[in-house]
Amino acid sequence: MANTTGGKPTTEKDNKSLAKSTGKNEKMGNNEFHKFFVDELKDIYWAEKHLVKALPKMKKAATSTELASAFEKHTQETQTHIETLEQVFSLLGEKPATKKCDAMEGLLAEANSIIDDTDKDTMIRDAGLILAAQKVEHYEIATYGTLRAFAQNMGNTDVEDLLQQTLENEKATDVALTEIAEASINETASEE
Repeated sequence: MANTTGGKPTTEKDNKSLAKSTGKNEKMGNNEFHKFFVDELKDIYWAEKHLVKALPKMKKAATSTELASAFEKHTQETQTHIETLEQVFSLLGEKPATKKCDAMEGLLAEANSIIDDTDKDTMIRDAGLILAAQKVEHYEIATYGTLRAFAQNMGNTDVEDLLQQTLENEKATDVALTEIAEASINETASEE
């Protein structure tokens, strides 16, 4: 049976076309995959909210001004990631909520251990901080890449685009950390 919109009959094909143009389709319902997707969004939302609190401590612990600046920049970017996730929740008709992310909790605990186990004002500490930060970035890259693919599969291009933006930012941060490490920190650390 055809639906009507504004007095005109619509077909299943018309509904799919309309759904695609609005960034949603029949797959974005309340099915189990959608619920799983939302649950994983809650997980990365928790992760980002905790990372934004941890980065200032990492900045303070850094010896290199370049590394400290990178942590400061990523703190601001992480706040943007939080806001982007809030937009994603809104697009999905969901209230932003967190679910404890065991992976991020462990990664941040490891960063704290590196700070505790290394001497202040050394490049060894900075090398360790970069290691910890890149572990976080790789976790985020894996998560955002998969969530973007999920959104694409469900036909939600608006959500897909937002997650892609964050994914690209996480990749750029990882590259920037590598460049900082390779410019001088790793070499100096190996000589300390």
